[in-house]
Amino acid sequence: MKLWCVYLISIYVACLRVSADKPCAPREFGAGNIVCVCNMTYCDTISKVAPVPVDQFVQYSTSRSGLRFHRTLGSFSDSPHPGGVHFTLNLTAKYQRIWGFGGAFTDAAGINIESLSLQAKENLMRSYFSTDGIEFNFGRVPVAGSDFSTHTYTYDDVRGDTNFTQYNLTDEDFFYKIPLIKEAQELSERGLHLVACAWTAPPWMKTNGDYSGFGFLKSEYYQAWADYLVKFLDEYKKQGLEFWGISTGNEPINGIIPVNRFNSMGWTPWSQRQWIKDNFGPTLKKSHYTVKLLALEDQRFMLPWWINVLMSDKQVEEYIDGIAVHWYWDSLFPPSLLDRTHNNFPDKFILATEACVGDKPWEFDKVKLGSWSRGEWYMEDILQVLYLDIVAHILT
Repeated sequence: MKLWCVYLISIYVACLRVSADKPCAPREFGAGNIVCVCNMTYCDTISKVAPVPVDQFVQYSTSRSGLRFHRTLGSFSDSPHPGGVHFTLNLTAKYQRIWGFGGAFTDAAGINIESLSLQAKENLMRSYFSTDGIEFNFGRVPVAGSDFSTHTYTYDDVRGDTNFTQYNLTDEDFFYKIPLIKEAQELSERGLHLVACAWTAPPWMKTNGDYSGFGFLKSEYYQAWADYLVKFLDEYKKQGLEFWGISTGNEPINGIIPVNRFNSMGWTPWSQRQWIKDNFGPTLKKSHYTVKLLALEDQRFMLPWWINVLMSDKQVEEYIDGIAVHWYWDSLFPPSLLDRTHNNFPDKFILATEACVGDKPWEFDKVKLGSWSRGEWYMEDILQVLYLDIVAHILT
């Protein structure tokens, strides 16, 4: 697989993008762990591929030794000695359209980016969102706190406030999320698709009265929770930001098998189906938003059974536009689960909405700058899921 990654990366990137304008300024953090330095005075850039003659191709290479989007120009030729590598292109077969790639506007991302000097921050943001960079066009936005927050919180922690008179965005929104989202929008020529996702309801709405642990949404607050989420869309619209999508909630399995201390809330597929049917679906439809509703927002091993339960109610199926999946434990569960889900519901798109490394308890180095092995994990997984019906991929 790793050998084919090298070939596929080159072809894939050449088809989409880029030619190096300013080369990578490499810095090594251990053997083979190389980063491109981006600071207030220098940041490497890439630009769109210019048309080439039909008998030529552009190849971009990234290597363990330090190449980053290294551009070479080659020519096609007939040869009796192809060197053992054969590519067969079927120009008549069409698969899903790839909508794009992106990252998450978490509290942690904002804290780190806002700690940079003004020029370094501008260079970094350009490298992610501008035509000089990789042109991210998707952004996942946590609704209040997440596992990338410094503390647990929601937007209304006042017990019983179902009218949300005390509902407020927080400093994290005003200092770390909203300014960076607006800057990304200004830099992007492709537009930015924002996807909202909540980790938990306020503790007073939950069976365990806590931000995390074994706890579910109380049925008497089903409508209040739907209203809470639409109010989030309202509050961000007041700040000039509108969302492309919103999910049913982050990793419901975490509230059933609690192994964390960050915001989380459990659902069963049956209780979630009822909430979507009676509350969230109708509330979204009655709102003035055309936001897309994404179901699941959890691991591959929950496919297709969780979605089968939701879609067993035709009214719920009409409300759901797409399916959000995460990458954790992909190595243990076959990618055919994506195929089965797509075959069951071919009119529902599948979006990869979360992927990060260092999340496992035994991964003591949460951050490994320039890690080549971690880069391989990402690329292998991205190529695998793109092959199996994923339309966009968001890294955390």
